[in-house]
Amino acid sequence: MAGINILVVEDSPTMRQLIVFALKRLKDVSVVEANDGVDGLKKLSAQKFDLLIADINMPIMDGLKLVSLVRQDQKYKDMPIIIVTTEGAEEDKKRGLTLGANAYLTKPVQTNQLISTVKDLLRIS
Repeated sequence: MAGINILVVEDSPTMRQLIVFALKRLKDVSVVEANDGVDGLKKLSAQKFDLLIADINMPIMDGLKLVSLVRQDQKYKDMPIIIVTTEGAEEDKKRGLTLGANAYLTKPVQTNQLISTVKDLLRIS
């Protein structure tokens, strides 16, 4: 399998760094970072990604809006999406999954949980 491209959309530099650092532990993974939903959409239109990790609470365009827009794009309707958020609220979780996210992780993100979720969704060992 050729390299795996993952887009991380997160407005907190610290959180983004943590996620990127965790993902670097996976083989053949390259990570592109975006700092909000609009930036994320721009990057999605510029290259092909295998997985999207998005925060919910971001300025300009939040993660839920991003997920719904991505799901409307034929190219990305089947791409796995992981939502990462401080919101542990059930309704947020339901909304995210209804909009088309495949998984939902609550911050602070546990590295092992993130890695295993990514592996499951991309079916890599």
